[in-house]
Parts: sequence; structure tokens; C-alpha cells
Amino acid sequence: MLTVLLSSPRVAPGLLSWKAWSALRAADRVLAASDEHPLVPALAAADVVPAVVEVPAGDLAAFLSAAAAEGSVVWLAPPGLAPDRLLLGSLSVPYEVLDGAPDLPGAHLLDLVSIMDRLRVSCPWDREQTHSSLLRYLLEEAYEAAETIEAGDLAALREEIGDVMFQAFFHARIAPERPAAEGGFTIDDVADTLAAKLVRRHPHVFGTVSVSSAADVNANWDEIKKAERAAKADGPQPPSALDGVPFGQPALSLAAQLQRRAERAGFAVTVGGPAAGDEHSTRPGVAGADTGLTGERLGDVLMDLVAQGRAAGLDPELELRAAARRFADSVREREQAVKKTDETSA
Repeated sequence: MLTVLLSSPRVAPGLLSWKAWSALRAADRVLAASDEHPLVPALAAADVVPAVVEVPAGDLAAFLSAAAAEGSVVWLAPPGLAPDRLLLGSLSVPYEVLDGAPDLPGAHLLDLVSIMDRLRVSCPWDREQTHSSLLRYLLEEAYEAAETIEAGDLAALREEIGDVMFQAFFHARIAPERPAAEGGFTIDDVADTLAAKLVRRHPHVFGTVSVSSAADVNANWDEIKKAERAAKADGPQPPSALDGVPFGQPALSLAAQLQRRAERAGFAVTVGGPAAGDEHSTRPGVAGADTGLTGERLGDVLMDLVAQGRAAGLDPELELRAAARRFADSVREREQAVKKTDETSA
């Protein structure tokens, strides 16, 4: 009987499953192709001494078949070798492949950290990059990932998500090159910050808050983010529900995000202004204006508006961006008006 024992270079040698240790102790022989295999000293320390053997090039299956014909054998496969690369199809003896030290989910991300370190040091192009020079690639990769989702090409999404991850790892590798006092941070700092944020924003999972629906989750999320914005408020501008909205995003997504934030803050969004009763609210309201509107028709309307803008010599992107900023200003004005009213009535 032959047992092919798999192990991971990301798991400390000797941290094997009980089944793996049982197979090792029960075997007549434990074989390894090199005394540099990380399991060799760990097993020897546990009185399981592997025999280091010379395997004929390109003839592993025949060698293992001959060895296992004389008794039970455990073969220490090279660390990290995928099962589909074992090439054991021509074995002439019964065998099993045993994963003795499986990786924890996410362990392969350590490989990316190591690769990124090497690229930053050894590749002339990677060595010259900065946060600013990489910005265009961060946006491009995100759009390419979005395109695969829109196209329903979920097989391609695996690669595109990887490209987005590469940009995140690249920025995290550049950051520690400056002191912490100047905004430097490490990939572990990024992970810690994200983990803390996820736990903080999910008290119904990690705390004692009870929810009964996704709507409850959204409501809690908004309150938590509101408290976070208030805690971060440090400057001449008073805190606003719009704090944190990235104005560098495309105008259409910017307009949609501003409107969502305004609605969550309690302002009814209307064309030209954020709330019924202000100076802009005499214009027709968006909500309920056309209950027959479909996604396809909305797209056609937007395309028509773009054509009208171009015909008038206007840049639709710039004009919508300007309108979004006017909208944001009006929301902040309304927030301050409501605050003053509340203070007066208190």
C-alpha cells in the first residue's frame, strides 16, 4: 500500500493531521527525495526517520510501485505540490493521497505578499511605481472586473478579481517604505483595519444586536457610519451625511451615491434639490415621476440626454459633476438648517 503525503509550505513542519501521523507511524518505510524536505527533521524528532532516496528522473510512478510492493510506504511529496501534478496514473499498486497539512482558507495570500516583495525589489518597472502612478491601473482593473460580471463571464471573474487584488497588494507594499508618522502602513495594518471595521459594522453577527431583515441591517449600518463620520469630523466643515463620498468617481455613480446618502439622512430627493420645502423643491420630484420606467428605458433616456448635451456643445460628464456638487452643497445647507431648528427648539 502506498500513501502519498501532501503538505503545505505555509504550515509549520510537524503540524500534521492525526490521520497523517497514524499513517506515518504505521508505515514500513517513509521515503523522501531530499533531506531538504521540511518534514524530514520534524519527523525524525518524533522518531519517524524518513529514508532519503534517489528517484530516477521521470520514473516516479515505477519507483514508488516497486517500493510499495515490498510493504506499506509513505512518500513525502514535495511541499505545495498540487494533487493533479503527482502523475500517479501509472502506479501498479493501491494508493491513497493524504493531505496531511491542509492550508487554512486565505493562506495562499502569503504567497502574494512574498511575490510582491520580490517584484518591488527585483523588477525595474515595479520598483519605480508610486501610489499616483498606479492609480490608473487600480481603476482600470476594477472596471474590467465589473465588465466580466455584467457580461456574465464568471470564469473570467476569477482572473479579474486577482488583478484587482494585485493592485491592493502593490499599494500595501509601497506604503511601508515611508515612516508611520508620514502615513506609512503595512499589509497587516490594512487587514487589521478592515477586520475591525467589518466587526464594528456587523454588531448583529459579532455583538448582541438583533435584526430581523436586511432592512434592519441597512438601518444599523447607516447609524454606525454616521457615528464614524462624527468621530472623524475634524475641520472647518461640520459633519455631513455626505462625508466620505468620493467625488473623483464617474459623475453618474457620484450622483446616485449622493442621492442615496441624502435619502438615508431623511431628505426626499427631488430634481434640483434634496428636500421638499426648500428653494429647489418646486421642480418635479424624481420619486414616482414615472412608475413605468424600466432599466432599458432609463438607459435610452440617459443616452438621449448625452446626445442633447453634445449637440449643445456641452460635456455631459462635467455638467453632471457640477450638478452633483450643487446638490451636495444644498444637502449640507439643509442639514445645517435642520440642526439650527433643532437647537432653537431644544
